[in-house]
Amino acid sequence: MAAHPPYIPSDFMYDIITITLNPALDKSTYAKRVLPEKKIRCKNPFYEPGGGGINVSRAIKKLEGSSCAWFLAGGAPGEKICELLQEEDVDYKAIKIKNWTRENLMVMEESTGNQFRFGMPGPETSEAEWKQCLELIAQLPDAELPKYVVASGSLPPGVPDTFYLQLAQLANQRGFKLVVDTSGEALLKAAGEGVYLLKPNQLEFAALVGREEVSALEQEQIAQQILGEGKCEVLVVSLGPRGAMVASKESGISYIVSPAVKQQSAVGAGDSMVGAMVMSLLKGMSLDEAVRYGVAAGTAATMTPGSELCKKEDTDRIYRWILEH
Repeated sequence: MAAHPPYIPSDFMYDIITITLNPALDKSTYAKRVLPEKKIRCKNPFYEPGGGGINVSRAIKKLEGSSCAWFLAGGAPGEKICELLQEEDVDYKAIKIKNWTRENLMVMEESTGNQFRFGMPGPETSEAEWKQCLELIAQLPDAELPKYVVASGSLPPGVPDTFYLQLAQLANQRGFKLVVDTSGEALLKAAGEGVYLLKPNQLEFAALVGREEVSALEQEQIAQQILGEGKCEVLVVSLGPRGAMVASKESGISYIVSPAVKQQSAVGAGDSMVGAMVMSLLKGMSLDEAVRYGVAAGTAATMTPGSELCKKEDTDRIYRWILEH
């Protein structure tokens, strides 16, 4: 495999940067049956670059926008991710690390339509390696700062759960808008610093206020509490097939309802939603319009098989439906 350059040339400037500390080389295949203690014969595998921020950048590209995907890359899987991103014409900055980038496996069982998803934890990452992301942003001249930074996905071993908090501190110092889509302690600590936009699912939404769950009757009150505590300026709660709730101090609270579609896979729906929202905000859409387009992209992603992301024609068609209803 030919080596790929670790960095996009420095004269490239982007309004949107995505950051992925725990990317993955996603391998998908089909098998007739998945049975224990049997040799399972699979079809030729299909490879895709994966990980939260990388998928956000890929979705933005599919929607005819542009961004630069920053990620940690190690070994042959890291090189393969670079190669695949080049094939998709997604710009990237690969920060080299010693240990190999993880590989995930998804097996589709043809006899039942079930998906079996095997997610690996990611490589042990040194402090010097993960700190490069923060240092590179801190060193950007004001004229080259992005307008939006999307930090998305899990953190690999060795990266503290304060990473997104440190990124939030940097955003507040430098003035770019930080969008965070993660879970667990990393989400709670970033919210404690305050970010521009959070996109939790319903479980993560409840965790933001120390709860295990939030009922539909309580969710507006909880959203106002989160905004009042300064955890974010904009809160977009993914409600799955029901669409999304969007809340901000300026616009209040509203709901975006998505149409019923034939779903094939929910993989990549959240990343497609985030990519579409941020791209739309950059284009000058209102918050409600941007979230509508995000819901359309997330819904479109569920119509595609495996880990495939949204398609623009599906997204635009669903967006028109949302505007009419």
